[in-house]
Amino acid sequence: MRLLLIHADYIEYEPKEKTKFAEDCERRRERVEECLVAFISVEKGDEKVVDRAVEEIKEVAKKLNVDKVVVYPYAHLSSNLADPDTAVAVLKEIESKLSRDFDVHRAPFGWYKAFKLYCKGHPLSELSRSIVVEEEKEVTQALKAEEKVKSYWFILTPDKELVEVEKFDFTGYENLRKFARYEMEKRRAVDKVPPHVELMRRLEIADYEPASDSGHLRYYPKGRLIKSLLEEFVTLKCIEYGAMEVETPIMYDRRHPTLRRYLERFPARQYIIKGDKREFFLRFAACFGQFLIAHDSVITYKNLPMKIYELTRYSFRKEQRGELVGLRRLRAFTMPDMHTIVKDMEQAKREFFNQYKLSVEVLKGIGINPEDYEVAVRVTKDFYEQNKDFIHSLVDVLRKPILVEMWDQRFFYFVLKFEFNFVDALEKASALSTVQIDVENAERYDISYVDEKGEKKRPLILHCSLSGAIERCMYALLEKAHMEMERNKLPMLPVWLSPTQVRVIPVSERYLDRAIEVANELSRRSIRADVDDRDETLARKIRDAGREWIPYVAVIGEEELKGGFLTVTIRAESTLKEQKRVKMSVDELAERIKKECEGKPFKPLPLPMLLSKRPNFR
Repeated sequence: MRLLLIHADYIEYEPKEKTKFAEDCERRRERVEECLVAFISVEKGDEKVVDRAVEEIKEVAKKLNVDKVVVYPYAHLSSNLADPDTAVAVLKEIESKLSRDFDVHRAPFGWYKAFKLYCKGHPLSELSRSIVVEEEKEVTQALKAEEKVKSYWFILTPDKELVEVEKFDFTGYENLRKFARYEMEKRRAVDKVPPHVELMRRLEIADYEPASDSGHLRYYPKGRLIKSLLEEFVTLKCIEYGAMEVETPIMYDRRHPTLRRYLERFPARQYIIKGDKREFFLRFAACFGQFLIAHDSVITYKNLPMKIYELTRYSFRKEQRGELVGLRRLRAFTMPDMHTIVKDMEQAKREFFNQYKLSVEVLKGIGINPEDYEVAVRVTKDFYEQNKDFIHSLVDVLRKPILVEMWDQRFFYFVLKFEFNFVDALEKASALSTVQIDVENAERYDISYVDEKGEKKRPLILHCSLSGAIERCMYALLEKAHMEMERNKLPMLPVWLSPTQVRVIPVSERYLDRAIEVANELSRRSIRADVDDRDETLARKIRDAGREWIPYVAVIGEEELKGGFLTVTIRAESTLKEQKRVKMSVDELAERIKKECEGKPFKPLPLPMLLSKRPNFR
């Protein structure tokens, strides 16, 4: 259930038009003054959480000292809605239970309503809540251990001093302060819709899929283009690094002795499906398949370090519903997953350090710079004491403080892990790149290599995702763009990821043929160009290009036609107050874009070139 609670001077509402699910009611205007307005989206399964919702509303109402509550059905807070009969029953039950303590007004369900509301301006006047149905879950031993283990928190400074978090001066490191607070509080549920959700919808990148399970998205043509370019970029980086690409199944026998023991050591919840005679789980990483390949392989010291890579489209984790939101946390996601088999801890540390630096490079190529994320290192106390110099050397790469979580005992399969964590507009942190040193699974999967003396030895294994989940990279780019808007900058995606890189706008229909010629010429040079041929004013076309974050907008009129040039607005050099417009030839424009996109993969325009031919996906 999603709640938006607003302390209002008044609310006026009037039913205007019925839907097929409308309750019977009189079409009259209602006005309620000095009240708490509870906008409510009833989700699937919410009949189980009515009492919790009532208590939440009562608690807020009492804090605000109001005696009137308006229960207002508002479907737009969720895409996982209950059926209409259930929703009405839940709303009526909430109304009934609140009526014991308050004067309650309930707006009718299933009507398009006009409403006017005047919100008070104090800190508690606008609150949002998410009330989650508790689910029965497969809880691994690692998850149980994680709930009990005690963490010790430090900041590793650029001067390689380990300082307790409480004693560290966060002046100048506000983002690190937010990240440390988020990690230490371990409050993962999202009680407010993050900005990137509105952006992914408005830009027609992705949206929720109501016909699927929660945490499964649909991707429109623009979103599929962005996602596929990111997938190809990270895959190429892994292959350039020396990884061998493989492909493995997405489901495995739940009773397989080796796999079941591994499940118990991994902090994830699984999807369980039934086959003809066996139960299977859907993979949540490529570890299972890659480790089974390594078990069946003949490996010698000459092959090490040996890197195996797979782009898992998809991996599945049965994340808790209260944590699912937009592209940030999903139940079906795409994970670039590389495992490196190494002969000993010295080789493991060298690979760990190299992959740390490579992760910085990959994120920078995506458009996520070191100032956009914070670094976390998670380590056992024993490993830290034995490898202090190595761990301290990590600060030399970015020269910024690092959050360190230290454990007295190891409860996962790794002794050391780093993460690059993006902190979003709601001050929630999400891990992007990560590498772990695994000291268990070579034994568990019976993976071995033959050393220089011809003897069998157990290797160590590094788990690496150079970018983290592809969807989470998209989330970080959109959240970063939103925060740039908050700082009065024009938001945009990196040019190589922009679905349209150049929008060509003819001043009138007379110049349409030339506009199409220009777009075709750019397309032949592997630049995504489209043409706004709609019957709209020039101002409207330019404004719409801005709303789509088009990096380059080229206008063609009489002057441009005669002069053989384009008047180009360059978004990256423009501001909210002033547009940067320059005159350039098609060759100059193409050369500029090719230089910006150098080293990045390319895919053609994902939609028809002419805007008049495009469907609206929203």
